[in-house]
Amino acid sequence: MIHVDQLSKTFRVHEKPPGLAASLKALFHRKYTEKHAVRDVSFDIGEGEIVGLVGANGAGKTTLVKMLSGIIHPSSGTARVLGHEPWKRSNELRRQIALIMGQKASLWWDLPAADCFLLLKEIYQIPRREYDERLAYLTETLAVTGQLHTQIRRLSLGERMKMELVATLLHSPRVVFLDEPTIGLDLTAQRSIREFLLRYREEHKPAMILTSHYMEDIEQLCERLLLIQDGALVFDGPLERVMEVYSPHKILTAHFDPLRRQEVTADRALPGEVLELDEDHVRLRVPRDDVTSSAQELLSCFPVIDISIEEVEVGTVIEEIFNAGEVRGLGG
Repeated sequence: MIHVDQLSKTFRVHEKPPGLAASLKALFHRKYTEKHAVRDVSFDIGEGEIVGLVGANGAGKTTLVKMLSGIIHPSSGTARVLGHEPWKRSNELRRQIALIMGQKASLWWDLPAADCFLLLKEIYQIPRREYDERLAYLTETLAVTGQLHTQIRRLSLGERMKMELVATLLHSPRVVFLDEPTIGLDLTAQRSIREFLLRYREEHKPAMILTSHYMEDIEQLCERLLLIQDGALVFDGPLERVMEVYSPHKILTAHFDPLRRQEVTADRALPGEVLELDEDHVRLRVPRDDVTSSAQELLSCFPVIDISIEEVEVGTVIEEIFNAGEVRGLGG
């Protein structure tokens, strides 16, 4: 559904010289530098996939989404979305794609959502029966039916974002671009939107590209990651592969029986790197391959009443990747 081959985007950026005199001179003799926002990016996305687009601020994520949705032209390379070049903006393609940007509202501030949706119905030429069925399904699933006749500006942030989702999906797009869809929302609203997106993907199978700074969005919605660093695609593959390479350990936490605390001593050998230890519990960093044996040793040698095994947080792992300055050992 989406095919990208060596796609690049370069911007000419005006250099702002320091000092008043230099700034005045620059009014007449400007100097420009080239900024490579996206560099030779290639990938394919099929029907029903939700792919996470991850990178530091300024890495080129939004620029790439804007090219694929037809907002800006690339400097070089090719892309096909449902067989069309997106920057040609054909009506046939625009009827089949959707873009939601968490930092930019698309609905009219002073109108109720119901009126906004009626306008979108006319823009997309949605037959009345289909429109009524889709609107009922989306608003009921997102639990915003009761707010349809409330002005957009009077809705909470979470309710507004749900209305934006309704507007985005009203014409049943086959490709959906989600740029920070949960930004600024509280935990309840974030969870509600994530659950909705998973359900919608399961029932309608659009191709989705998701950018987010909330790693919980990526972890719960995406099985595949595209990592972008300085405009270049440095990894395209499953989230599990990233965790295996950059998180070779797991966190093992054991809680001790309060009636047998005297059996827990700091000098007793523990099967892993100790992160925390007191008379109530111990937290260990354990190599992935040793988790089972370490858990068995704890259970047999200590008064353990409860034990848990956790992954290192995905956000921590992604942060480490970009702080390292290079992606090592991931492979495509």
